[in-house]
Amino acid sequence: MGHTALWAGAIVLTGWVFNSLRLEGIIVLRTYGFIGSLLLAGAIFAPTAVMATPRPQEGVQVRIYDRDHRDYHNWDDREDHAYRGYLVERHQTYRAYNDQRARDQRNYWKWRHNHQDREERHQERHEER
Repeated sequence: MGHTALWAGAIVLTGWVFNSLRLEGIIVLRTYGFIGSLLLAGAIFAPTAVMATPRPQEGVQVRIYDRDHRDYHNWDDREDHAYRGYLVERHQTYRAYNDQRARDQRNYWKWRHNHQDREERHQERHEER
């Protein structure tokens, strides 16, 4: 005796009998489920990928608080130039401001308040008039 299918179009898999139409439906549902999962994962991770993208530094402003003088300083190209001048005057090799010890940072701001930029001095003179 040979195996005969119970229905026309039936498929036998590991002892289970599936109607071929039902099997096609299962495959389609699993395919849609897989595609839906990919879309959901993309929707969840897309904002993270956008936020992780480096942006130009145009609008970023770094401000540093000077504790001894109780004021803030914008760290820009002009301040970096003054900081490098401070290090040259002290015969020190360049070390990023953030990598300096707190005591050395305070010494820089003491020096900085006594050595203002020419532009700042010029503006102060005009404001006094």
